[in-house]
Amino acid sequence: MSEKVRVRFAPSPTGPLHIGGLRTALFNYLFAKKHGGDFLLRIEDTDQNRYVPGAEDYIINALNWCGILFDEGPGKEGSVGPYRQSERKALYRDYALELINKGWAYYAFDATETLDHHRKEHEAKGKTFIYNWHNRLKLTNSLSLSEDEVSARLKAGEDYVIRFKSPQDETLLLNDIIRGEIKIDTNILDDKVLFKSDGMPTYHLANIVDDHLMQITHVIRGEEWLPSLALHQLLYTAFDWQAPQFAHLPLIMKPVGKGKLSKRDGEKGGFPVFPLSWNESVGYKEAGFFPEAVVNFLALLGWNPGTEQEIFTLEELIQSFSLERVNKSGARFDPEKNNWYNQQWLQRKSDGELAQSYQQLLKEKGVTCDASRIEKVVGLIKERATFVADFWDLGSYFFVTPTHWDEKAVKKQWKEDTPEILEKVAVLLENLTDFQSEIIETQVKDWIADQELSFGKVMPPLRLVIVGEMKGPHLFDILEFIGKEESVKRIHNAITALPN
Repeated sequence: MSEKVRVRFAPSPTGPLHIGGLRTALFNYLFAKKHGGDFLLRIEDTDQNRYVPGAEDYIINALNWCGILFDEGPGKEGSVGPYRQSERKALYRDYALELINKGWAYYAFDATETLDHHRKEHEAKGKTFIYNWHNRLKLTNSLSLSEDEVSARLKAGEDYVIRFKSPQDETLLLNDIIRGEIKIDTNILDDKVLFKSDGMPTYHLANIVDDHLMQITHVIRGEEWLPSLALHQLLYTAFDWQAPQFAHLPLIMKPVGKGKLSKRDGEKGGFPVFPLSWNESVGYKEAGFFPEAVVNFLALLGWNPGTEQEIFTLEELIQSFSLERVNKSGARFDPEKNNWYNQQWLQRKSDGELAQSYQQLLKEKGVTCDASRIEKVVGLIKERATFVADFWDLGSYFFVTPTHWDEKAVKKQWKEDTPEILEKVAVLLENLTDFQSEIIETQVKDWIADQELSFGKVMPPLRLVIVGEMKGPHLFDILEFIGKEESVKRIHNAITALPN
């Protein structure tokens, strides 16, 4: 691309960042980095009534956790800041007045009560009230009033808004990178408010002005903004500015049924819809997901690489990503597939890295253990895990002596002669001078052969008394880890507690 690519993610701080918003940020980031460009974060907080304290920090923390690092934004000031729209308030009024002077906008003095009356009147007739070319001259605005009347109202400090003057009887040809050419009849457009009576711009004006001043080349945003594309294109035309290229991303759909993914779907299905916890809503981080897994599954929600590859590092995503391979239709959210991604990323982690995470969980369980020993356990059990939290269920017996034994396993494995056989195994283990897995295995198996016993007589009940259940990795690796004294102790505990 001839000009430097500059994209932005522009959320409103009205609550936690939804997983759909996070995907929008990710696609912007991938596109920018693919083309050697800049990724900006802009906080669109013009609607102060909906501002939620802490939401901006949440957005930044979520992006940082996922590794979606912005080049410019709050705290990373560039040459086109500030990056909060509330701090750019003084800019927008002049641009709104410029549109009035160019004949692309006008003052509207209509009282809220008057507009509500018109809406209700239209609804009663089964119609929708639209403020535009067909009725603007019948309403109270600078197009229907004389210059003197307008001047007098302004001098008197009367409340007003500034509305965009949508053209009549035109066909707009719009282009979207993902959806192709779109035709819009301007007669169906309403005259959107650009500047409010409280002195703040609406989203539409602030968005266009900021994108222009921040030299944004591509606007990549959610499908819900597609109805605003015509107005935004007209605003660029009105200002005589070059418009960026637009790409509208497909919705993320519910796992089951119709409609887009919502917080309620997560609550019902027991899966997160936010990257980090917010109030009582658990986030992906707190649910035990790795950021690499979240980025991986989000990237493939609505985009495909054109190959069979499913596991991508962030760098691989940057190299492979293109807007042309983003789907038009909505992407079905699959919580089970997301778990699979996490399982795949867990297997890629080193035992040492996983052991550090597991160590914190062990402390919460009241278990203290040397890091190298934890790492060894992780190496033995991680292939069966999806989350680090699974390690405890998979291998608590490495650290805690079983006090209960699985009832079904006891009924199946605990025979009349089992206590006697295991007593002899305990003596064998006590007499070993070298308690390494390979040596234990050789000695026990040789003893079974010498005693002319079947492996089924010895090995299953031995696993039961050591582990408490019929699960776990190689039994002799477990014996080596817990040591001779603990191994013998567990055999004796079971012989004493279980029926003879």
